[in-house]
Amino acid sequence: MNLSLMTAYVVVISLYVNLGIALYGIFARPSLVKKLLAITILSDTANAFAVLVGYRWPKTGTPKPPVYTNSTFNNQTLHYYVSHAVDPLPQALVLTAIVIGLAVTVFIAFIIIQYYRLHGTVDVRKARR
Repeated sequence: MNLSLMTAYVVVISLYVNLGIALYGIFARPSLVKKLLAITILSDTANAFAVLVGYRWPKTGTPKPPVYTNSTFNNQTLHYYVSHAVDPLPQALVLTAIVIGLAVTVFIAFIIIQYYRLHGTVDVRKARR
């Protein structure tokens, strides 16, 4: 087994572990702050998975960035970059998702702060009473 394939397995397993931690935090923890942290972990895991989907594992050589820097361009170099370059679309979507996720996280944190001011707790079990 080569090193890049073993690295891919480690990355995929860590994504599954992060997914499990996030789902546990969302469903099992009663604190709204812990739920917010778990949702943040879940969104970061989804972003990492999107980048992993767009990553190309070439059969030979190393992956290349999606930037063409040579002055000559022909069918051979086009075929090389199509088979070796990393897909830039998931990276652009993840950058957008990070910015939107930050805004949503700040908004939910503001709602949690207001909820604490009104109810005196962030524990959903105590606030239900």
